[in-house]
Amino acid sequence: MRLTRFTDLALRVLMRLAVEEADLPTTRDVAATMQVPYTHAAKVVAKLQHLGLVEARRGRGGGLTLTSAGRAASVGGLVRELEGAGDVVECEGSAPCPLRGACVLRGALRRAQEAFFAALDPLTVNDLVAAPTGPLLLGISGGAPASAAGP
Repeated sequence: MRLTRFTDLALRVLMRLAVEEADLPTTRDVAATMQVPYTHAAKVVAKLQHLGLVEARRGRGGGLTLTSAGRAASVGGLVRELEGAGDVVECEGSAPCPLRGACVLRGALRRAQEAFFAALDPLTVNDLVAAPTGPLLLGISGGAPASAAGP
């Protein structure tokens, strides 16, 4: 299974915010650090805000912070939410597969997808930034100072 760029970026944003010690990075800071377009980072941050995982404050002293729910969030639950409930393969659609009624592969892929999510369920965002990842991430993200330009 392959995660979408959106889910990948969302997880990296959460990890970045989980190790932030003092300065509150803005969405622009996060986009620059992650080397992604600002508009893409802004959509990710908006979704994370909607899920209650990130809080954004505007103005001087503003920026992005990870909520306590964000720190404790299950990675499996996040991936399910961000990836959606779709199947690994598309059996329906404009040209439905003629085997869809009796296909063993579809069920096997669905079980494999759930096993993938289940393997991520016990991990939290805090777990993702435990040593050695957290200190390394601090070194990478430390080069992007927070600005007063708002979230």
